[in-house]
Amino acid sequence: MPNPMLAVVISFFLPGIGSIYAGKTKMGAIIFFLALVSWVAIYFIGTIAFILFVVVWLYGLYDAYNAAKTMVQ
Repeated sequence: MPNPMLAVVISFFLPGIGSIYAGKTKMGAIIFFLALVSWVAIYFIGTIAFILFVVVWLYGLYDAYNAAKTMVQ
């Protein structure tokens, strides 16, 4: 049974991995991939890619918490 706060902490450092920990493997992999691509794109595009990274990162935190909380109930 996943702990919601642990899922958030994991996603804080590795976006998407907290969702995988909470049982949402596909969504976690998608979030991880998008975060990785947007992080690399920061070098080429700059501010827009950084904003995209922050949005993906925040959604990853949200998704990890909700996935783990749903599994606990």
